[in-house]
Amino acid sequence: MQGALGRRRVRRCPARHDVHMTGRFAPSPTGELHLGNLRTAVVAWLSARADRRPFLVRMEDLDRVQARPKHEAAQLRDMAALGLDWDGDVVRQSERFDLYDAAIDRLAAAGSVYECFCSRREIRNDIEAASSAPHGPPGSYPGTCRDLSLSARAARRASGRPPALRLRTDHGIYDFVDRLVGPQSGGVDDFVLRRNDGVPAYNLAVVVDDGLQGVTDVVRGDDLLPSTPRHVMLQQMLGIETPSYLHLPLVFGRDGERLAKSHGATTLGELRDAGVSSTAVMSWIGSSLELAAPGETVAVGDLVDRFDPAALPRDIALAPDFVLRPEA
Repeated sequence: MQGALGRRRVRRCPARHDVHMTGRFAPSPTGELHLGNLRTAVVAWLSARADRRPFLVRMEDLDRVQARPKHEAAQLRDMAALGLDWDGDVVRQSERFDLYDAAIDRLAAAGSVYECFCSRREIRNDIEAASSAPHGPPGSYPGTCRDLSLSARAARRASGRPPALRLRTDHGIYDFVDRLVGPQSGGVDDFVLRRNDGVPAYNLAVVVDDGLQGVTDVVRGDDLLPSTPRHVMLQQMLGIETPSYLHLPLVFGRDGERLAKSHGATTLGELRDAGVSSTAVMSWIGSSLELAAPGETVAVGDLVDRFDPAALPRDIALAPDFVLRPEA
């Protein structure tokens, strides 16, 4: 581990072409899936099924405020309505805290974890006040608590504020190859592993789960592309093989903004109430991926033999007219 952490530039992780690949879709059950989420789910499913490989579903339900069983049920219902199936039981992150704790313990034993007592406001102020930009991408943690003395750490504990746990990184540059957008690289900062309320952070949980579930094929929205260097670094530290990544461009409204409720009916349920069938939605998804001709009626199974990840469009997808409000 020390050798990997001691380098400023880390070996590139090539795209994988394993004969035993496993795909997954891992939504957060904080609401119904909108068209962009469903489109990503379809690509993740096709990526696995085109190679006759397993496809898993995992619920990233770490949000104690908004995650609800009813949202999970709605998401699974809508995936099934589009013809997506999955293998095995649905896994929930809220039931796996012991696994995340064990990973933190391993990192802590290697001296790679420290307590952080900073509030978000303090972090923002420290970044603004810094004479030079902190290591890592814009907005990175400036390292305020990284090297606190024992007495300073004890004083902060005595204040009663519970600490978050951060990963002590090497601030290196981590490279990987995305199956759609090609070679990528990015810096890492000392990111949070466990929040100060005891909830594991997404960046830890997703790496641990993908490793333990044997996931080798990750398809997700390109809003998570900047987080991937963190995941590659953490995989190396935990001895987890880096999966193949494909980051899919998001769906945008005609106003140039990411698809949201303000654009109109964006979920399968809302569209169904507006008279738009799941078949019409699936056909739009197929054409937006350039796997079907505009207006061609297709089922998801029709797209399996047409699927080629390298041929997917690299530009954003514009929402179809049927999601727009009449006044738009």
